[in-house]
Amino acid sequence: MRIRLDLSYDGTDFKGWAVQPSLRTVQGTLEEALATALRVPSVRVVCAGRTDTGVHARGQVVHLDIAPESLTGSSGRRGDSPMEALARRLNGILPPDVHVRRALEAPAGFDARFSATWRRYAYRVADDPALVDPLVRSHVLAWPKPLDLDAMNTASRALLGLRDFASFCRRREGATTVRTLTELEWTRDETGIAVARVVADAFCHSMVRSLVGCLLAVGDGRRPPEWAAETLAGRRRNPAVTVVHAHGLTLEEVGYPEGAELAAQAERARNTREAMDD
Repeated sequence: MRIRLDLSYDGTDFKGWAVQPSLRTVQGTLEEALATALRVPSVRVVCAGRTDTGVHARGQVVHLDIAPESLTGSSGRRGDSPMEALARRLNGILPPDVHVRRALEAPAGFDARFSATWRRYAYRVADDPALVDPLVRSHVLAWPKPLDLDAMNTASRALLGLRDFASFCRRREGATTVRTLTELEWTRDETGIAVARVVADAFCHSMVRSLVGCLLAVGDGRRPPEWAAETLAGRRRNPAVTVVHAHGLTLEEVGYPEGAELAAQAERARNTREAMDD
């Protein structure tokens, strides 16, 4: 059977999502906890989006495949459903910087990575000394100059749509840098923090942090709004674009279709990635 887990984590003390020998990673920590909770030798999980070192998640989604008897055999005697029992056991094993929000049996055709139709990230910036709070220093970037969000949004609109984001990505050999960016908008939250809402079908390595770095240069007046479109048109990594720190970035939510479209989307996405990436 396939299980879906929704989880949150503080990425500060992790070396990113993906398992790496001798390093503390979110995937490695979760898989160890799952093996203990399910009383099996090992478990492998697949996530919706592999976050980099220091990046946080509020809405990460993963799936794992296990034998049904492994789930029922580890449920305990409290009367919880097997899924409720799994989430409870995991949260009792996991460290405080990872939390399973829910566990449920995945519908037919579900794939945490390939069934996803969009991912939503937020990047948070404190651009006023009065907004800099040491208590959230691991989640909000402190910026030394005030930002003009109108100019940043003007620049952002030129980046929307199906584009080649090679100018904003760290290339991998043979991998595509073409993505569909559906939302890129800056607003201020109730405290005054500048927040970028970034939504795309998928993201390539360092894409969001590079986009934010480009737009911060527009917002603090170092570059005109047109610079974002000019950089995009170059289709090669621009050394003038700063890749901002990871700690301001959070994976907020992942979107999936319903019903039969889950399997259809997974097949389309898998075929596309195999043809263009691997």
